[in-house]
Amino acid sequence: MPNITIYISAEAMPPDHALAELTEQCSRLCVETLKAALQNVHIIYVAVRQGRGLPVFTEVRYRLEPFRTPPVMEAFMDKLDEAIRHATGLTARIRCFGHTGSTLHARN
Repeated sequence: MPNITIYISAEAMPPDHALAELTEQCSRLCVETLKAALQNVHIIYVAVRQGRGLPVFTEVRYRLEPFRTPPVMEAFMDKLDEAIRHATGLTARIRCFGHTGSTLHARN
């Protein structure tokens, strides 16, 4: 963890080189801002058929840690918003969900 899933309207999906750059920026944010180990960072893009709302929806799931305070998460979201806007030209709705270690059950 953290896991970042970015749902993008299929018609607005940026080219591969822009997604590669966004992946690098997201990875850096997770390592530098959230203090995550790079091998625990997962980033995926899902092309969707837009129904309603903003053309980009981003879901971040992360393990709660004492150093991931509300100001840290706010700074993370600000930088993530900027990175998504730069890569796609679109405004993203961003939602972050923190999980305690005792509620996580994972494999691989």
